[in-house]
Amino acid sequence: MKCPFCHNENDRVVDSRISDDGFVIRRRRECNRCDQRFTTYERIETPQVRVVKRDGTRSPFDREKVRQGLERACWKRPISDDQIASLVAKVERDIDTTFETEVDSSFVGQQVMQYLAELDQVAYVRFASVYRQFKDANDFARELGEMSKHESAEHQALSPPQKMRFSRRKKTNELDD
Repeated sequence: MKCPFCHNENDRVVDSRISDDGFVIRRRRECNRCDQRFTTYERIETPQVRVVKRDGTRSPFDREKVRQGLERACWKRPISDDQIASLVAKVERDIDTTFETEVDSSFVGQQVMQYLAELDQVAYVRFASVYRQFKDANDFARELGEMSKHESAEHQALSPPQKMRFSRRKKTNELDD
């Protein structure tokens, strides 16, 4: 591995960690000549899946494009880089396990939106507005209405059955007067 600073080919691994749900090994390296540190990533090489876009063109799946779209949607939201990386890994895993050679771009977008909706609703609406090409405020209102309908149905399904409630008499305290 060449050092990105001095281009020396002699370095040592300082630290190795597993990331992206065990599918990537992150290695911290140190150059033996200039003592600069840099990071490399080791991934399993899988057959290149091609994305079929709306206009019918095909391009190789690029996890970096997904990450950049997520970073734009999550801008100034309480979402860490690790959460974004994990979401990208989930989408990539879904694609690798479901498709062999080609995946429709709508599948990629739907997977991203599904995981993003679970993570942060504001980021979800931001992503959906670009992905679904919202034209005006009515499109936003429609999407928010769908989200609130889904959320209220989900809340009702998850809430425990109501117990019978009995009114309690308020205890009077002589010191309250």
